[in-house]
Amino acid sequence: MNQFDCVVVGGGMVGAASALSLAELGLKVAVIEKYAPEAFAAEQAFDLRVSAISLGTEQLLTQLGAWQALTQWRICPYKRLAVWERAESYTEFSADAIQQSHLGHIVENRLLQLALWQQLQQHTNVTLMCPENVKNLAQDATGVKLTLASKVIEASLVVAADGANSMVRKLAHIGTTGWDYAQSAMLINVATQQPQQDITWQQYLPTGPLAMLPMPGQHACLVWYHQKAEIKRLASLSDQQLTQAVQQHFPERLGAVAVLNKAAFSLTRRHANQYYKNRVVLVGDAAHSINPMAGQGVNLGFKDVKALQQVIAQAISDGESWHNEQVLARYQQKRRTDNLLMMTTMDALYLSFSHVSPLVKLARNAGLMLANKVPSIKNKALAYACGIKLS
Repeated sequence: MNQFDCVVVGGGMVGAASALSLAELGLKVAVIEKYAPEAFAAEQAFDLRVSAISLGTEQLLTQLGAWQALTQWRICPYKRLAVWERAESYTEFSADAIQQSHLGHIVENRLLQLALWQQLQQHTNVTLMCPENVKNLAQDATGVKLTLASKVIEASLVVAADGANSMVRKLAHIGTTGWDYAQSAMLINVATQQPQQDITWQQYLPTGPLAMLPMPGQHACLVWYHQKAEIKRLASLSDQQLTQAVQQHFPERLGAVAVLNKAAFSLTRRHANQYYKNRVVLVGDAAHSINPMAGQGVNLGFKDVKALQQVIAQAISDGESWHNEQVLARYQQKRRTDNLLMMTTMDALYLSFSHVSPLVKLARNAGLMLANKVPSIKNKALAYACGIKLS
């Protein structure tokens, strides 16, 4: 029987970062994951799943030693972010306005996970158990017993980082609230006529946003939100037919493109009723899954990682029992309200731009135009989204 200070269930981006951040505190950590990330090769096609990594997340990844590998593989920095519905409401946010060299980077999820795994594999405090999965979980006053497919292990604390449909969350009897949105989304990797851009943008339509995320070289990742039936229809098109549809519906500023790959997924909102129970604590999508409209989902997960590390580090420093519920309650206090605020903001944005009322349309366009005229508010919102504080 193996004994660990902490077991992280889920070795994706947020789970791997959680394991590293806790191992850095001197804790003995095990990571349970079904699938290891594939090794990187420059000739590999771009991953469909990408994330807009904020400055705050970049700082965390640098601290954990993972960012350096990503800069040697492939990432795409962006300096500007644009949103609009009508031409007159065009609003652009710039890194220069908050005295930064860039706002963030577009990074393939698989490469981000791989960079973190390379650090896990080198860390003396980390045991990787892969392929492996959890079959059962039992808690008592002394810790947690996890029954895996091949063995039984024990831990003082279990971190659930196993996604929106978290098995650990269910086994810990932590409920959720949420719903499925009426829309779905399609991710489309394209080759572009234009060279690599330094801007990411979203145009809002009543049917849902159209977004462009720049990728290295003459490539981009497009995000197409629409009603579920329409996304299903688009997903059935050939690459050539979808290319024609993109050219017809996306803004002219996109330029000529050719579809390389595509995938569709449903949009859901889930929020755990609590972020901990006894010796189990939730991070990332296991705690909250959010409408991806503003690309904040994974950054919220990394904020969870940082907060959990901080409260446990402080407890260790103060001589407390770092895994008790009083410590985990501090983590919940740090993160649940912030996550709920972001989720509610995204829902308000979603409802606002899907509303067909002329008055609502006038109000939202006026709001965007007002943001351009009040730089202080605009820049504070931008800094918050980037995960930094303005001096």
